[in-house]
Amino acid sequence: MGPHRANLTLAHSADREPALVNAPVAIIDIGSNSVRLVAYDGLSRAPTPLYNEKVLCGLGRNVLTTGRLNDEAVRRALAALARFRVLCETMRVGRLFVLATAAARDASNGPAFLEAAEAACGTRIELLSGRREAELSALGVVSGFHAPDGVVGDLGGGSLELVDVRGAVVGQGVTMPLGGLALQDLSGGSLKKAGKIVREHMKKAAPQLETLRGRTFYAVGGTWRALARLHQAARQYPVHVMHGYTVEPTDELSFLQVVEQSDAATLQDVEAISEARRPLLAYGAVVLEEIIRVGRPREVAISASGVREGLLYEQVDRDTRALDPLLASCAELNQLRARSPRHADELIAWTDRFVAALDGPETADERRLRHAACLLSDIGWRAHPDYRGEQSIAIIQNAAFVGIDHPGRGFLALAIYFRHEGVAPEKANPMLRALAGPRLFERARLIGALLRVAFPMTAGMEGALRRMPLTIEDGRVILSLPPEWDALNGDRLLNRVRGLGRIVGLEGRVRVG
Repeated sequence: MGPHRANLTLAHSADREPALVNAPVAIIDIGSNSVRLVAYDGLSRAPTPLYNEKVLCGLGRNVLTTGRLNDEAVRRALAALARFRVLCETMRVGRLFVLATAAARDASNGPAFLEAAEAACGTRIELLSGRREAELSALGVVSGFHAPDGVVGDLGGGSLELVDVRGAVVGQGVTMPLGGLALQDLSGGSLKKAGKIVREHMKKAAPQLETLRGRTFYAVGGTWRALARLHQAARQYPVHVMHGYTVEPTDELSFLQVVEQSDAATLQDVEAISEARRPLLAYGAVVLEEIIRVGRPREVAISASGVREGLLYEQVDRDTRALDPLLASCAELNQLRARSPRHADELIAWTDRFVAALDGPETADERRLRHAACLLSDIGWRAHPDYRGEQSIAIIQNAAFVGIDHPGRGFLALAIYFRHEGVAPEKANPMLRALAGPRLFERARLIGALLRVAFPMTAGMEGALRRMPLTIEDGRVILSLPPEWDALNGDRLLNRVRGLGRIVGLEGRVRVG
């Protein structure tokens, strides 16, 4: 796909004061099932949502059989847009983007609806083609995953878009009328007929699905996120964040068949899913089952990043796009919560030198996770000392990070927990330990031990750590202190250096001078 320029419009009329660079930016997405407003704190590599609200209007319901948007659905959508306009003014949004997708694209009264919708929200609306929608979905995955490699599937109410993605390179996309509402409409409510429709349309997606084998399928869209939520509940999964949640295809197929054969009301934790979406779960399951059966992916990964995030990613400059989204998010949290944010940069350099001296390679992904841990190392300092470890886990486990999978999230939570509570393995949360896996669990202990050595010397403040190198000499871990800081050398510090030494299998010592 070639590059596209989005329709950029201001949230306020021309006679208002110009939008500030750091003002919030908002996107209204007029979809076939829902109309959603998401406001972000600004344009950045990893923007943080300030406000998120959706209204399930069902604009796409029966469009393929009647050819028209339902009058009641239009009324609800226009009311939602008017409400969102007021909210954007209240939040002092500097830039507002409004997008419309399959329902408005396919309906005979779509142009009239868009005219009324522009009047309701006060901003010009960009009507996305299927190809453009596929591209933005893929860019959303590029923005939300570290070095993605696979096929993106965006399932909305009216359509399914599939597009290949390799790193930051987006391939040719295809769109099909297989959204939940569209499929329900075309099949007359028959799942058996829906399966036949899906199989027939999927022939158009052969170029995308043929490249999927052994790679990742990135599932975008509310129905698939809802299925993932139910899958987590069935597994009693410890992390409730959807983004980056991965499922092995065989396990997923078994679960999807249960969804198709069951009354949605009987599924575990279904009360967490809106009643309007529950009837669409089985249709989403039918589509995903066919993608897995034909494409044979290595894994299915849930993406909370889609068209909206792709549009924001498209707006930032090339240097900003090149930033690591995880490290960008962690740097922002460090800036907001740490006592001395630059201390984290010193921790990164200090641990770089020590880890480079260890036997055994550190992978590129382990390195970026270590850097993220340094950036997050002081986010819990405002809590009572007895609860800093647990509070850090709660923040990291549930933070709106992107560019990280769930094992990596488990690693970060454990590393900062160990920094506060000590590195004894039995202290670890068993579910987080299982989530991280054996190697990342041991690396979390290592990083936790390094942080436990650093903080008693620096009190979390910048400027001191560079004068206290940590090295490996003659088979020993040596912490060197300048003579004027000899008073820091006591049992507490020595015990922490020795604890670090035990983790790497070496003796630990403190040297002054």
